[in-house]
Amino acid sequence: MMILESALLKVIPGQESEFESAFSRAKSIICASPGFDSFELQRCLENENQYLLLVRWQKLTDHTEGFRGSSQYQEWKALLHHFYDPFPTVLHFKQVAFNE
Repeated sequence: MMILESALLKVIPGQESEFESAFSRAKSIICASPGFDSFELQRCLENENQYLLLVRWQKLTDHTEGFRGSSQYQEWKALLHHFYDPFPTVLHFKQVAFNE
């Protein structure tokens, strides 16, 4: 069962280009993490300083323990976390199965 991580990223206004450049460098970090499947980064049309990050993980612990507990996560944080105000809330979802 795949897990979908979502994070609404509110970037400090005026720092969008720098954030996107830093994310371009940081993406290789998350892509190399065990249990990582794929990601999307979407920019909001109404509020240009807001982004939606969607990451697919094989298991919840691949993100919460594996990635966040890794030394690579420290590099991810150093590249990206100073752009956020406020710090994003991260939520995890699993697909709802319907009996049809």
